[in-house]
Amino acid sequence: MTDKKPEDADSIVLIGDGEARTAADQLRCLNEIAATTGIEDDDFSRGGSVGQLERAMAERLGKESAIFMPTGTLANHLAIRRHCGTGGRAAVQEQSHLFNDTGDSLQRLSSINLVPLATGRVYFTAAELKEAYETSVTGRVMNPISAVMVETPVRRRSGQIVPWPEVQAISEVSRSLGIPSHLDGARLFMVAAATGNDVRDYSDLFDSVYVSLYKFLGAPFGGILAGNSDFIDGMYHDRRMFGGGLAQTALVAALALHGLPGFAEKFAAALEKGKQLMRAIDGIPGLSVTPFEHSSNIFPLTLADNLDLDRFKSALADHGIFIYPPEQPGEPGVRPIDLHVNATMLRRPNDELASAFSAAAAQATA
Repeated sequence: MTDKKPEDADSIVLIGDGEARTAADQLRCLNEIAATTGIEDDDFSRGGSVGQLERAMAERLGKESAIFMPTGTLANHLAIRRHCGTGGRAAVQEQSHLFNDTGDSLQRLSSINLVPLATGRVYFTAAELKEAYETSVTGRVMNPISAVMVETPVRRRSGQIVPWPEVQAISEVSRSLGIPSHLDGARLFMVAAATGNDVRDYSDLFDSVYVSLYKFLGAPFGGILAGNSDFIDGMYHDRRMFGGGLAQTALVAALALHGLPGFAEKFAAALEKGKQLMRAIDGIPGLSVTPFEHSSNIFPLTLADNLDLDRFKSALADHGIFIYPPEQPGEPGVRPIDLHVNATMLRRPNDELASAFSAAAAQATA
């Protein structure tokens, strides 16, 4: 049994968008920040280091203003609520987090109904959005779509992204119809690297944008919601009303500020290196990697029928490479394992990693 751990400095951890962080890591990092740049206290998520983070993220996203949110669920909710008011309808992807994983919160708490588009698919097209809007304003009782949200990548579709040309087209249709638009860009920095665009290229197309702070910037939780000044002004009241005016948020903001500089460049390098490694793994007998049609940083690995999954996973761990098979794998011969490319890819050379995968496949052969 291996004594290597995912938190080791040279481990390759093929899950998530960022490097794995333990509580001990975050405490060490906070002590380092406190001793160097310092941490300025906030007043229930206002001012101090939180204000510094809000200004830094607004500038990075090319927006006039930004506000800290404790969760992405609240960020997306309050964005749609501000766009629609307490009422109205918002067009979203049927596979989106907002539609599937928030317990109908917009309907229950803000009287906003969701119009799900692109059932079972990664994204809806600009033409589908236009058709849905025209239907909403030509019924016997006019009930117009008053906001549109795009999530990219789509977690429920293995992190696949909305193609850049389609994002542009959706934005153009939204603006032509006078519908405010919101981007659920929790993993925006990763998507930008995958498509070769800057994060500003995306945020420029939307009236508001949410970005996660914990998925890759090293914070334990939280997100940023950005937009123009009129949109953000006074939203801390809404945040407080929903129970999100947290104390001591400066600790979270300090970690995110620490993780922000250079992340985009680091992730882009990791993604390019990861793509090269996936091609090498695909050439190993018994292993197959077939990228998704609209893939981002997730690549499905399939093992041949004669490979034992547990032995394969254990052998990789002996080499300091950690994979995370689904809890309920598919039928023999399918068994896809999503390999997530992140910055841990940069810790060791690809030829060493490919050799480890080859050796693990040999050890796992029945």
